[in-house]
Amino acid sequence: MVDEQDSRTSAVAADVRMVLGQLVRRLRQQTEDSGLTKSQIATLVLLERDGPMTATELARAQGIRPQSMAANVSALEAAGAITRSQDPDDGRKTLLAMSDSAREHYRAGELIRQDWLTHAMTATLTPEEIEQVAAAIDLFGRLARF
Repeated sequence: MVDEQDSRTSAVAADVRMVLGQLVRRLRQQTEDSGLTKSQIATLVLLERDGPMTATELARAQGIRPQSMAANVSALEAAGAITRSQDPDDGRKTLLAMSDSAREHYRAGELIRQDWLTHAMTATLTPEEIEQVAAAIDLFGRLARF
């Protein structure tokens, strides 16, 4: 019986990975290509979510080498997506923040994806199915925090 349950759980895990991957790709398709790498986008997402950080903090948060983050920072700065300022608590440090134009672009993309997903759910799911999705959000959140 345990083997059947493990097999079922493994099959569900594979399905979840596949379907969520498809949904993420569809959401990404809804906005124009920014020309940024996934690592650069991840850097901007961190800055939007957590606020200004040093390059060292950003590298640690993404699990990449400081040299790789330096390349990301240079590219993002050249694109006008980030700004630099002196750390008010430690003048030796430089804080990186998302620029106002990048923040506007990011938020516009978020709204486009939100509108698309709302429309897709309304067009393809019944109200009862939408409630099932709502109930599953907590479960996916718990998995994400594991």
